[in-house]
Amino acid sequence: MSTQSRSVSTDRLTTLVREAGDPAAPLLLLVHGNVSSSVFFDALMEDLSADFHLVAPDFRGYGGSERAPIDAARGMADLSDDLVALLDAMGVEGPVDALGWSAGGNVVLQLAIDHPDRVRRLVLEAAGSPFGFGGSTGLDGRPVADDFAGSGGGTANPQFCEALAAGDRGEGPTSPRTTLRSFYVRPGFAFDPEAEERYLDGMLATSVGDDVYPGDQTASPHWPGVAPGTSGMNNALSPKYLDQSGFADLDPVPPVLWIRGEQDQIVSDTSFFDLAQLGRLGVVPGYPGEDVVPTQPMVSQLRAVLERAGGVVTEKVYEDCGHAPHLEHPQRFAADVRAFLRA
Repeated sequence: MSTQSRSVSTDRLTTLVREAGDPAAPLLLLVHGNVSSSVFFDALMEDLSADFHLVAPDFRGYGGSERAPIDAARGMADLSDDLVALLDAMGVEGPVDALGWSAGGNVVLQLAIDHPDRVRRLVLEAAGSPFGFGGSTGLDGRPVADDFAGSGGGTANPQFCEALAAGDRGEGPTSPRTTLRSFYVRPGFAFDPEAEERYLDGMLATSVGDDVYPGDQTASPHWPGVAPGTSGMNNALSPKYLDQSGFADLDPVPPVLWIRGEQDQIVSDTSFFDLAQLGRLGVVPGYPGEDVVPTQPMVSQLRAVLERAGGVVTEKVYEDCGHAPHLEHPQRFAADVRAFLRA
């Protein structure tokens, strides 16, 4: 069954939605990550469409959805509230299953925290830390600096942002295409050429600016000299505004399937997108040392919260896999998701 796209007007914004499968089948909500869109789920939707009603929306300001500012002070709540508004507008009542990839994992965690009656089960694919991205350390997610330096809009590579805004389809070192090939998947993974162009289209549809991606920034007296602002995706992912440790306090905790790649370079205890890790490697100058600016153990932080939550949590680690298990091992991923949701 082919995937169809349509725009849905909600009481919050107009959202582009991809759909597949029988509307009478159990609904699975697919939530994409940062600098991407629902187009990244096309193949997965085809695979699962015989069993589920797949609904994959684009974030505000991403893909084909309306450009609307992300209030970073709410963490992921703008995006999770958008999901609830979408479900309401589509006439979906009761709990649904939700799959979140990368930052989408943080969105579905927030959905479960703020709207537990709307969530039945969660699939976390290469999900971000419950303590956001950058600027925190330890299993408890404590801030490295009092102003949360090292997180927020200022952590994005400015050359990458310029290339994204310019619609760059080239192969320069900081181009979206090179980032897709080098970091979204394991080193050496080769995309189908036609699929690569679709995914690149999805990346280039990201709204670049202080309102959406990466967001604004403020100067900091602490290394690396930048602290979070108040708007945009990367600020919403700052530990200044994002603390999802409350997921462990839900009663009941929804069952969780956590799938991640062993070679993930984005969400990792040694992430190449964590400025502290880049400082350790000498890529970002002036690093004051691990004792002053420790790195963020992203995977371990998520595991600690899930272990504290108790309940049914299954962690699957794919070898020979990077940040996108559903693209790198599509058949295995679809089978694992199908088995979890059928159980």
